[in-house]
Amino acid sequence: MTILCVRFQPPPTHEAALPRLLGLLEEFTPVVEALPPDGALADLGGAERYFGRGAAELAAVIRVRALARFGVDCAIGAGPGPMLARIALRAARPGLTCAVPEDAVAEFLAGRPVAVLPGVGAATARTLCGYGLDTLGRVAAAPLSTLQRLVGAKAGRELHEKANGIDRGRVVPAAVSRSLATERPFARDELDPERHRRALLSAAEEIGARLRAVDEVCRGLSLTVRYADRSATTRSRTLAEPTAHSAALAKAVYGMYDALGLQRARVRSVALRAESLTPAEQAFHQLTFDAADERIRRIEEVADRARARFGPRAVMPGRLAA
Repeated sequence: MTILCVRFQPPPTHEAALPRLLGLLEEFTPVVEALPPDGALADLGGAERYFGRGAAELAAVIRVRALARFGVDCAIGAGPGPMLARIALRAARPGLTCAVPEDAVAEFLAGRPVAVLPGVGAATARTLCGYGLDTLGRVAAAPLSTLQRLVGAKAGRELHEKANGIDRGRVVPAAVSRSLATERPFARDELDPERHRRALLSAAEEIGARLRAVDEVCRGLSLTVRYADRSATTRSRTLAEPTAHSAALAKAVYGMYDALGLQRARVRSVALRAESLTPAEQAFHQLTFDAADERIRRIEEVADRARARFGPRAVMPGRLAA
């Protein structure tokens, strides 16, 4: 089994290009799983035999077709399983495929930080590093019982397997869920967190207005931060309740941004995607006794009518007017 993990790099004007790019992958294999906002997993187990080419050669063909048809470059990681393909993608760059041979998995993983493993968050990584288990090679060599004492029985067993290159994941064919997206590129690589937050507020305001215009709400948000070195970080969050309320969207995206813990990061752009859209009439809203929240929602309705009549910049938060 050979899995490709592909991260496309569409420009801001091509935010809806992922379904067409998934169609390109489906020319090689029907087993394609979307990873919004800009990625996908593809199982090439049958494609290698059918086309008589290896994973690296097929990846090169995919890249050329993406550039020729859509003007979109991509970075590709290849491995014996989805987890290994995702980790390989971290070492890939546009124009370069990073492939992990099945007989070199242990060598590939040994020197990598433990935080690269899917499912290992900041808290777990700090715990492991505190005991000197800062690389996957050291985690793989640690006794299973030690890992289970540190992070729990089930998590310890999964961590031990993943660090030893045991990848039980599978590619589950899935189309892109209905979503709305917007991106805020910076004129130059931006270091100022306050400018980052203004861009996030602007994106949340736009997404909220677009959702309300079509009488829909979203159940989740996805934030993608792109950096000067062309790498990117994506975080997703399920909302407490489906909403199209701009203030609620802004609060959620601020929390996602703060959780990244960026320090002096040179950010090239931020992108926000509202996911799992449903009709507003089918959603619930928890009633509160907060008069301020009700006033904000009524003001939002008035602002929407003003923007519909006089243009999108007729009413905006004071923080964005400067």
